[in-house]
Amino acid sequence: MPVAANDLQDDYRRVIGDVLPSVVQIQGREDLGSGVVYDDKGHIVTNAHVVGEQRTFQVTTANSEDQLGARLVYSYPEQDLAVVKLDRLPKGLRPATFGDSAKVEVGQIVLAMGSPLGLSSSVTQGIVSATGRTVTEPRSNGGPGATIANMVQTSAAINPGNSGGALVNLDGHVIGIPTLGAIDPGLGEGAAPGIGFAIPASMVKTVADQIVREGRVTDSGRAALGITGRTVVDADYQPAGVAIAAVRSGGAADKAGIERGDIITRLGDTDITTITSLAEALAVLKPGDRTTVTFTRNGQERTVDVTLGEQ
Repeated sequence: MPVAANDLQDDYRRVIGDVLPSVVQIQGREDLGSGVVYDDKGHIVTNAHVVGEQRTFQVTTANSEDQLGARLVYSYPEQDLAVVKLDRLPKGLRPATFGDSAKVEVGQIVLAMGSPLGLSSSVTQGIVSATGRTVTEPRSNGGPGATIANMVQTSAAINPGNSGGALVNLDGHVIGIPTLGAIDPGLGEGAAPGIGFAIPASMVKTVADQIVREGRVTDSGRAALGITGRTVVDADYQPAGVAIAAVRSGGAADKAGIERGDIITRLGDTDITTITSLAEALAVLKPGDRTTVTFTRNGQERTVDVTLGEQ
């Protein structure tokens, strides 16, 4: 085997040996997923969709077949992140090291670690395919899925059960939390091979630190209009905007004079045709940003300036 290949193989083994002990399997009453040990106090970060509505879990570490009890600290579905805490600390619990999302580059080799299809302590390999992706998750519980900005796209296989695990670079740093694989409508809504997405480490740390410290998310950093809306269609049954069903008193839309019944068709320079497109447009903005909202009221188009609030 060439020397370079030997070196790369040794890098894989080293990273797996360093990081895999920090990746756990999380079992609820029905769902199963992965998690990453966040600190030496037993906090584990995972996806909100892994914990669902449950509050207690069984956790299996890479070093033992024994199941450990854990309880939900807080779930934040808006960013699809949650933190659970072990009831007792097992011997040798090892927190992961989280990397700097700003240093993630396309082409970097990465390893995805987790429990795909219940196969604990599994590792797949790929590269960073793209950064800065804004992704909307599939609908869940009758509502739209979370819209998440700045996700890391990877070619490493991400299958059901990988969610909440670790996307790791060859420095042994967690650069993201694998969250979902792409769906290909041409494959009957089956998975699109080689296209997966991970929440960047910077967002994971921002949310998890608040949950560990405060027991909840106190500063989301997510922009909001302060409305509840739904997609409307035109005469040809094509999506044509977002009809406002409710306006939060004192919110950004309320302050701008936007009312219940208005139909939003544009945010800044972005056409808005669905509630998902509105969420994606907001996901790349921050609280306090100024933009414009174009809407129709009684058949008349209007545009107003808006200072965005916080979700």
